[in-house]
Amino acid sequence: MQFESFTEFLNMGGYAFYVWLSFGVTFVAMAMIAIQSFIKHRNLMKQVVVEQERKARIKKARLQQQDSM
Repeated sequence: MQFESFTEFLNMGGYAFYVWLSFGVTFVAMAMIAIQSFIKHRNLMKQVVVEQERKARIKKARLQQQDSM
C-alpha cells in the first residue's frame, strides 16, 4: 500500500485509531514480558547465590565438626 504523504500514512486510510492502538498494545505487552523476564531472572540469580552460600556454610560446619572429633 502506497501513501501520498506522511499524513496519509499516519491516518492509515481512516483506520489509524485501530492500527496505532494495536501497535501500542503489542509494544506494551512485549515490554511487560521483557521486564517480567528480567525481574524473574534477577530473582532467580539471587536465589542461586543464597543457595550456594547455604551449601558453603553447611560444608564449613561439617568440616569443623569433623575436625573437633
